Amino acid sequence: MPKKRSGGGLSTTQQAAKFLGVSVLAGAVMAGIALPAAGALGLAAKGSVQGFDEIPANLKSPQLSQRTRILDSKGNQIAQVYSRDRTVVELKDISPYMQKAIVAIEDSRYYQHGAIDLKGVLRALNKNAQSGGVAQGASTLTQQLVKNYFIEEAGDDPTKVAEATQQTLGRKVKELKYAIQLEEKLGKKKILENYLNITFFGEQAYGIEAASQRYFSQHAKDLNLQQSALLAGIVQSPSRYDPVNDEAEATKRRNVVLERMAQLGDISQAEADKAKEAPLGLHVTQPKNGCITASKGAGFFCKYVENVFLTDPVFGKTREARAKLWNQGGLTIRTTLDPQAQDSVQSSIKDHVYKSDSVAAAATLVEPGSGKILAMGQSKPYGYNKNETEYNFSVDRDYGGSNYGFPTGSTFKPFVAAAAIEGGKPATQEYSSPYKMNYPSPVQQCDGKQWVNTTGEEVENENESEVGPYQMKKAMAKSINTYFVQLISDIGLCPVVKMTDSLHVHQGDGSKLPQTPAIALGAIGLSPLTMASAYAAFADRGMYCTPVAIESITQKVGNEQKSIPVPKSTCSRAMSEKTADTINTLLRGVIDSGTGQQAGLDDRESAGKTGTTDSRKNAWFVGYTPNLAGAVWVGSAKQNIEMTNITIGGVYHSEVFGADTPGPIWKDAMTGALEGKQSEDFNLVDIPDEKDNNRGHGNDNGGNDNGGNDNGGLIGGLIGGTDGGTTDGGTNPTPTFSLPDGFIQGNTNGGRNGNGGNRG
Repeated sequence: MPKKRSGGGLSTTQQAAKFLGVSVLAGAVMAGIALPAAGALGLAAKGSVQGFDEIPANLKSPQLSQRTRILDSKGNQIAQVYSRDRTVVELKDISPYMQKAIVAIEDSRYYQHGAIDLKGVLRALNKNAQSGGVAQGASTLTQQLVKNYFIEEAGDDPTKVAEATQQTLGRKVKELKYAIQLEEKLGKKKILENYLNITFFGEQAYGIEAASQRYFSQHAKDLNLQQSALLAGIVQSPSRYDPVNDEAEATKRRNVVLERMAQLGDISQAEADKAKEAPLGLHVTQPKNGCITASKGAGFFCKYVENVFLTDPVFGKTREARAKLWNQGGLTIRTTLDPQAQDSVQSSIKDHVYKSDSVAAAATLVEPGSGKILAMGQSKPYGYNKNETEYNFSVDRDYGGSNYGFPTGSTFKPFVAAAAIEGGKPATQEYSSPYKMNYPSPVQQCDGKQWVNTTGEEVENENESEVGPYQMKKAMAKSINTYFVQLISDIGLCPVVKMTDSLHVHQGDGSKLPQTPAIALGAIGLSPLTMASAYAAFADRGMYCTPVAIESITQKVGNEQKSIPVPKSTCSRAMSEKTADTINTLLRGVIDSGTGQQAGLDDRESAGKTGTTDSRKNAWFVGYTPNLAGAVWVGSAKQNIEMTNITIGGVYHSEVFGADTPGPIWKDAMTGALEGKQSEDFNLVDIPDEKDNNRGHGNDNGGNDNGGNDNGGLIGGLIGGTDGGTTDGGTNPTPTFSLPDGFIQGNTNGGRNGNGGNRG
């Protein structure tokens, strides 16, 4: 097996080329062509080598790729990511034994020669001529540093790497000229520091600090004699002398280094002999790279941070520029993730939904008034094995989420109510709200056109006993479908679209909501992050803040820390304070006496809304306190499981509702996240209670919480956006294509008109 250096292995052809290169260089020097000490080397072979003076004069030291650390809001490490595992350190933080060992074995005359070692060239030429091959090289540490600069600059581009390592006379000449520059510009100590930080030590470790951590789990400044000799010996061929995979070969090589150090007087012979007898003493730390290694179940949040970095123009005008900065690394990214909130979310999900369950759960917590994402978790861990997934069910497609998001059911109704109230409708607005009715038609759209129910599409309430008239307070508490269909018909679609636009509510694929009445019932797929951020505007009395995950970033450049601008949350008024206060009053009623009673918090005011879609394929609870908002989704990523007669988290459900599965997850997650935090109150408004009109209302408590009058039964119709339905132009067929885990089947044109959801 050919020996390899940090820049790559040498094939037989490459060995011959190197031998030729050394011979030509030596011949040129012996012929009297200006020595490096003279400041120039006029070396050019006709038609084959670029003229020495034509080579660009300035070699810029590349910014070395390093580890990036992703931290939570308290400074605890979530994960580290890197394209090359490297931590740059100063020479004073590298053991003197290590400095002597690398010089002894790689360039023993380092402090006596300039950029090129004439004696070394002649010695190598003589040795190689005797052996008939390349038994000895002649590159100085400075020349090796230049070569590694070229390799570092090439990155992962195989063509550029090949160019940087090609064994040609032209490259040798260029390497030599730049080596002369470095000698004059940096000096010996800085060159040695740079070399020890850039070179490859095997086992994914670049630079001496990463190597010391990998093999001995300690800092480079603490390396002893035998450890230093081992690492110095690896450089010539990281694969051949890998101590993890071949202890015997690595030991032989270490002892060669120790003997050479003794010959040079760096250590005594007695010290060398004693060190040779010592075991390798490995204490290997396995490399941990990427969001898959994140702590506290924060792998999906970590990946979201990476996707934000690669997507946001703040970090570069093009994706290529942003990716280059990310791969370059050396970043310390402090995020908004609150460890207390994250622990609470993960604990709550784990208690209620098992990773082996046929359905999944996802939850996201957002801080009203700042947009900070405080927690993000799900029941399927981040990974590629059974019961794991790489898709983040909490976010949009462009940030690693599902294709379309998930239909939200009745959790969309507060947006319709907010649009109506903002437009002047009172909270006492009353509609006939029959048990069953056709979608009202026509309904005004934003473009002046009208949506028309050409096929007689119907909508019904959860139970036959739910017959109006109803006013908004009771209709919201009991989640009366026909009420909200009549409401959106009355005010038109445009006020609802305007309100959802101000709340940045969009489909999971980033597209705008379709202008059909079915949106009132949550027929369209959204992400939990979108829902949590929108509800946070209710909590903050009408101020919407765009979600943010990054608080600050610094990058290590040389020995300095440079601050990098990060995206800031943008807050804007989405509705008046009065409208928000009215919605807060209505949604507090959902928890006090409506479908969301199982989710109510015990120690502070809370408000929220349940949602369950047709065929029980999705169940939601979205709620908030004045200082924290959260959304919880439970369902199938492929939208192919009806949650009836199903066991989730060890609990059997004849039918799943937003109240009985997402609700308790939300309650436990919020309780833990808010423990020790100040309890704040809503600014409530007075909404007169509706008088009993004795027209067949179900009781307020809905009978049994898990399936009585308030919760039982399914709404007829098809789920808009996933399983068919009707547009105003005709009938769309049910999609027949299938998608991998993490993608929701469904309509891509967003125009369907099925019922959005059951009651919570």
